[in-house]
Amino acid sequence: MNAIGAIAITGLVLCGEIGHAADAVAESKSTNSVIVPIEGRRGRTMIRARVNDSEPLLFLVDSGFAINMISPEKAEALQLRRAGKITIVGVAGEERADTYEGVVFDFGSGFTYSARRVASLPSHSSRLVRRDGVLGAGLYRQFIVEVDPAAKHLVLHRPDTFEYKGPGEIVPLKFRKSTPIMTASIVIPGQAPIQGDYEVDTGCDGGLCLGRDFVERTELEEKLEPGKKSARTGVGGEKKTHSVRLPQLQIGKLIVERPSADLFEEGSPADAGLAGHIGTEVWRQFRVIFDYSHRRLIMEPLKTAAKPASP
Repeated sequence: MNAIGAIAITGLVLCGEIGHAADAVAESKSTNSVIVPIEGRRGRTMIRARVNDSEPLLFLVDSGFAINMISPEKAEALQLRRAGKITIVGVAGEERADTYEGVVFDFGSGFTYSARRVASLPSHSSRLVRRDGVLGAGLYRQFIVEVDPAAKHLVLHRPDTFEYKGPGEIVPLKFRKSTPIMTASIVIPGQAPIQGDYEVDTGCDGGLCLGRDFVERTELEEKLEPGKKSARTGVGGEKKTHSVRLPQLQIGKLIVERPSADLFEEGSPADAGLAGHIGTEVWRQFRVIFDYSHRRLIMEPLKTAAKPASP
């Protein structure tokens, strides 16, 4: 079969476009929600799911991935059906990946869905040895995904029965194919807020990753305290960055104090026209509900580090 479109990967995160895969929720609807325990690794959200009646496998839940992933070892052990290849473009190169079809993920209590395709990177074995794969955009399109770091669980809700009545901040989402995008502002004392559009990336273990064009256009480095040299790693190698602390990040009416930021020395972790992406260091300060069906993100602060902005 012919290869399907390229997918961009930034840091450790797929951030490109593959179109809307024809995933399908299985017919069983015995409950309206299911609670799945979180196994946190460096602040990331990891859960277990069965694949085609396998033992429970460990997956990273990552809104930045356009396609679900599984390790080559598990794909072979489960005898998954090959469906061609794709090219995955990374921060410093690209890599070919096998794809497979006929994959069903099972989260318990009748919550399953069939993924049109999953991909498998050869480098998975060396870079991602502590997990069996990644659950990406397909999961977020099929269910409303509620992540509660304090309770250490994730809740999957059926969109047709979900209704939110809580006090959380409701943030509109836009989409570029499978990638969720939101607006936020960097707040620096004595300066006008620096607004930008960001990819929502629950797989990045940092705070913000900002592209070189955005950094130069806003003269951001000149407005911040000196940082240190760092790097972000992904497919094809790594990109050098300048690691700093931002005074504040404002999302809607919420303020996050002193999030970390990696300023790319060249290139960008996100698509053209975007400031960059916002990662797990920010999201773990909230109970977050990803409601793609209503094109919104709902954020409830867990601690004073994320507080309402002053009127």
